[in-house]
Amino acid sequence: MSEGTKKPPVLENKKSRRNYEVLETLEAGISLMGSEVKSLRLGKAEFADAYAVTANGEMTLINLRIEPYQSAGPYGHEEKRTRKLLLHKKEIVKLTSKIREKRLTVIPLKLYFNDKGRVKVLLGVARGKKTEDKRQDEKKAQAKTEIDRAMRRNSSGK
Repeated sequence: MSEGTKKPPVLENKKSRRNYEVLETLEAGISLMGSEVKSLRLGKAEFADAYAVTANGEMTLINLRIEPYQSAGPYGHEEKRTRKLLLHKKEIVKLTSKIREKRLTVIPLKLYFNDKGRVKVLLGVARGKKTEDKRQDEKKAQAKTEIDRAMRRNSSGK
């Protein structure tokens, strides 16, 4: 890329790691309209309650909110439409069996542009965390932060 061009943003699902225990990740393409791609280049998407499901041998992403592109006018897109995920048949079968057997969920973790300028979705095969697990994770993170602070204080004092 030249100096004047800006790299498109990587959009992350910040709450996913807090609410879910991610067991496995998988990259997938996503079928989008032109106005959706332009909105994503501006970083206008929300993952709030997004998840993926399989139906009729296809995997789709539900509840991913991409804001309408202002310049698209009446030819724009619907904000929360169902979007098809581009995966190989083997991957879909594998994911479907995992979802059914182990009662897991497939959630989007990131939306980003690859080197060729195509939009990709990083999917996570995840298990929902219970409230106790979330609290435990917060305590661990807090303890780690305190330890890091103490280490920094000790090293700077010498």
